[in-house]
Parts: sequence; C-alpha cells; structure tokens
Amino acid sequence: MPTSWDKFQELVKAEMLKTFSPGMVEHSMNPRNIGHIEDANAFGRVTGPCGDTMSIWIKVENGVITNLSFLTDGCGTTIASGSMITELAKGKDISAAERIEQQDVLDALGGLPEENEHCALLASTTLKEAVRNYRDLEKGASG
Repeated sequence: MPTSWDKFQELVKAEMLKTFSPGMVEHSMNPRNIGHIEDANAFGRVTGPCGDTMSIWIKVENGVITNLSFLTDGCGTTIASGSMITELAKGKDISAAERIEQQDVLDALGGLPEENEHCALLASTTLKEAVRNYRDLEKGASG
C-alpha cells in the first residue's frame, strides 16, 4: 500500500515530467554516486555562474577512474547533471573522462531546458577540475 510520501513523490515526478526528460527526473530524484570518497586520489570544486557549487571526488587506479562521487548545493538539474557525469566517467581512463563535455551530459540526460543547460556545464567543468587536480598530484609524486 503506497504511503503518503510515495504518493507525494509520484505527484512531484508527474509535475517534473511536464518540463524535464525522464532521464533528468530519474537522476534528480535518485542520484547516483552522491557523497564523498574517503580514499579518493583527487578532488575538484567549481562554483557556476548561477551560484551552484559542485564537488567531485575521483579514485584512479592504473590511469582508470574506478570510483567517483559528487556533492552539490544546487537544484534538481544540477543534481541530475552531477549524477550523470559520474556515470559517464566511471570506468574511463583519465584522458577519456577529461573529454566528457557539457553536450555529452545533456545528451545522456535526454536534454535540459535551455535555462538549465549551464548545470551540465558545471558538471563537466568540475570533473575536468578533479582530473586536473589528479594530474597535478601525479606530477608532484613523480617529480
């Protein structure tokens, strides 16, 4: 038997689906890889033009991102974008992850309204910052 909370969530989801793609709604309501990683090798944090901040932690082994996670203080589209970027980057080598762009996140989410597209840019920029941090740390360790 559905609880009041279940009914509320279904109402919210139905309203969101009037504006957003099913992929965006799913990642917003059930984000993947949220939180931080205790044994991460690198970290990136970026504040976007709208004021939302995203942090991404990455764990790299043998040049491959084996684990990553994110946190944000942003809205539902920022949460969905952070969730999706972690899904897109997991299992990729560091160079391939660094090439994930805003459009890749938008495509994977099924699009975002134009006024929310900057959220996907924030996610890709934050991942690039985490990769940059990883590369800097690797240079320091080998230098």
